[in-house]
Amino acid sequence: MGDLPAATPQLLEQWHRGDDQALVALVELHLPWLRAHLGKRLGDFLRRHGEAEDYLHDAMLDFLRDAPRFQVRDESHFRGLLARVVENTLRDKNAWFRARRRDLAKNGALPSDSVLLLDPALHASSTPSRAAARTEARDWVRLGLELLEVEDRRILVAREYDDRSFVEIGEELGMSANSVRMRWTRAVARLADVLRELRAGQLPP
Repeated sequence: MGDLPAATPQLLEQWHRGDDQALVALVELHLPWLRAHLGKRLGDFLRRHGEAEDYLHDAMLDFLRDAPRFQVRDESHFRGLLARVVENTLRDKNAWFRARRRDLAKNGALPSDSVLLLDPALHASSTPSRAAARTEARDWVRLGLELLEVEDRRILVAREYDDRSFVEIGEELGMSANSVRMRWTRAVARLADVLRELRAGQLPP
């Protein structure tokens, strides 16, 4: 496959043009680096409850399954995205959102009036092309959720996918309903910013 500097830009371009196998090749190419990164991030608790390769496998399945095609600038940009998915996998392991993230990828559907679609024109659409656009939008949203703070992700998923009330969410998180509502509003705005940055080929900080 060649060395990293030579192979990565070409594979990134192929992936952006729609070659799914290029994404698989990219992950394989950067796997040694990612394995070393994950090893540095594993604490004693996670080491006692699982193997490093299992965590890595989970993270890569999530990434390969969920990542929409978008312009990635370079090797460091791509690695930053991989590292963020790994961080979330470690953070969410044995937690509520880990199971929910798998459900989101399996079922994928947002309510037709969900604020997370962030495009009113898609809500009432029924043509095949518009349906495909909705599916693509949901893929972007799932990736965007990976880049939010843990509590913001949890509130958005509980509200948008599970249709839970602010009162219910607040009781679970130890927050007032009003505080949850304000946090949800900020999280939606942040997600919109993240999606704009991703579509522009920028990895949010």
